[in-house]
Amino acid sequence: MDAAPAVEWILACRPGFEGEAAAEGRLALAAHGVPVTEPRIAPGLVRFAFDGPIDRGRLPDPHRLIFARTAWPAFARLSTLDPRDRLTPLLAALDAVAATVGDVWVETADGEEGTALAGFARSFEAATLAALKRARRRDPSSQVLLRVLAASGADLALALDDRGALPPGRGGIPRLRLPRDAPSRSALKIEEAWLTLLSASERVRALAPGMTAVDLGAAPGGWSWQLARRGLAVTAIDNGPLAASALATGRIRHVRADGFRFRPPRPVDWLVCDMVEQPARVARLVADWLARGDAHAALVNLKLPMKKRWEETVGCLVALGDAIDALLPPSVAAAAARPDAPVAGTRFALRARQLYHDREEITVLALPLGRRTRSGPAPGGRPGPTSTAISRRRAPRRSSP
Repeated sequence: MDAAPAVEWILACRPGFEGEAAAEGRLALAAHGVPVTEPRIAPGLVRFAFDGPIDRGRLPDPHRLIFARTAWPAFARLSTLDPRDRLTPLLAALDAVAATVGDVWVETADGEEGTALAGFARSFEAATLAALKRARRRDPSSQVLLRVLAASGADLALALDDRGALPPGRGGIPRLRLPRDAPSRSALKIEEAWLTLLSASERVRALAPGMTAVDLGAAPGGWSWQLARRGLAVTAIDNGPLAASALATGRIRHVRADGFRFRPPRPVDWLVCDMVEQPARVARLVADWLARGDAHAALVNLKLPMKKRWEETVGCLVALGDAIDALLPPSVAAAAARPDAPVAGTRFALRARQLYHDREEITVLALPLGRRTRSGPAPGGRPGPTSTAISRRRAPRRSSP
């Protein structure tokens, strides 16, 4: 796809986290040599305007940012539109970049303002599709997607993207349905994490039936239940009870123990953890498991404080990365002045995202690095450096504390 130059880079985030998304966006742009301006902030949106059009290839990969769900590399911004005719300026903007598209998404920010625009977004999307067909600007076989961000009915930003390379869901929000027998809504967190932090091929390799996992702080069992549904054998650690639907899978063994003291008698493929605890303490716990070889990979939630959330994020991920010799997410590497590519001795890759189903937290993935490919993310996948299947080698059995 021939990418139109960007005049604005717009990040979508969870409402209330605009400051964190802005701080991270500034670092990411600066690391790519893009002149940084003070962004304009609206609920759920951070907008970086450029002095002139810039090559989209100079922009950071938004799929590797932590607080941005998605980004619009806008080639045109249409402001103060006449509500009686919004389509003429839109078609003129497409004519200017000679774009033919396969489909249209009209998207809004997360939160109350975006919800209020939902009806407009649906009707304007239908009208735009019809107008593109009449203007012969639509080819249904094309993977080029016209993404229209509606900040209001009179303020639109236009971006062109390859639909196959986008994260699942409009606005970077996958539309997931909670199964009736799920033990808790936290089951959606881990499902979204798999969709967001792992490519399709990585999900096949890293979540294979017959693998093993330990879930710390498991009750009532939402994460254990999801792992068991994928055919993993799970040891669920919590002094509290598990839901009957979790135990009914037949793949979950409940151990009443302190999640900070438990260790498995032999290494497991996955450590997962969604405990309500200080993020630095959880990061140290995960580092200890991975450094000792108790687990080959980890997926954990870090609950962030009310203030200095970006600083806490950087501190926790840098400490975790140092402890396990991990490649940091690009924005964290920039904040800590660290390399943004694997070096000799790098054992893991860290990926992190504030998911739609997260609240005051981020979800962190630590994957072992093996053979690498430079082909980029698989369709529907986001991650940077790729990892091999998780090692299945086993250490000698030992007693649990």
